[in-house]
Amino acid sequence: MTKFSVEKISKVYKQKTALKTSSFDVEDGTCVVLCGGNGAGKSTMLQIMAGIIASSSGKTSINGKDLQYDRDNYLHEIGFMPDDFHAQETMTVEEFLSFYGSFRKVGKQRVAEVIELIGLTEKKREFIKSLSKGMRQRLLFGQSILAKPAVLLMDEPTNGLDPYWVNRFVEILNEMKKEGTIIVFSTHMMDVAAETGDVILFLKQGEIFQTIKNEGKAEDTTMKLMKLHRYA
Repeated sequence: MTKFSVEKISKVYKQKTALKTSSFDVEDGTCVVLCGGNGAGKSTMLQIMAGIIASSSGKTSINGKDLQYDRDNYLHEIGFMPDDFHAQETMTVEEFLSFYGSFRKVGKQRVAEVIELIGLTEKKREFIKSLSKGMRQRLLFGQSILAKPAVLLMDEPTNGLDPYWVNRFVEILNEMKKEGTIIVFSTHMMDVAAETGDVILFLKQGEIFQTIKNEGKAEDTTMKLMKLHRYA
């Protein structure tokens, strides 16, 4: 059983509060989706959970492994997909994933499985610079799931994906949930949030404005989120 805890985290830059005190706890097979407008605090929250920036208060932990005091063991449990692609563009798809796989002791077989999963088998020996935006997104996603993390964190993972790959992405996430992966990601796509999220946190001006337990029809949840975006 995996438990991911976010306890009263916040982030203040000088006189500006980017994220007000926020908390949630989730266990195996749960997906938390962060929704809200630009500047709502979604990326800040994800970057704190991923250990990229330090929180001003609070803590995050995985099965009691605290990010601040047990950083290496905490980070070993997560996979992170950033919202921007930064990589040596003369690396091939296969080289890129093998490079990241080497840090997690992931073998060639797992690299090949991920390349197939993200639909880049025919592109595996092509340079990153030749890939489309959507292909780069899929490659970033592949990097984040290489080591089969207990907790998967993603910032706007559907950006640049065509409708087929948005649907495929939803399918993959729901399959990972069944396998017990805890997933936390941000998105502006309300239908994706409704089809994957068990808990949806709607953020506004740096704080959790509303928490939605997704227990009804995906269509109803989508409409609720659209109204929140429009009127909140």
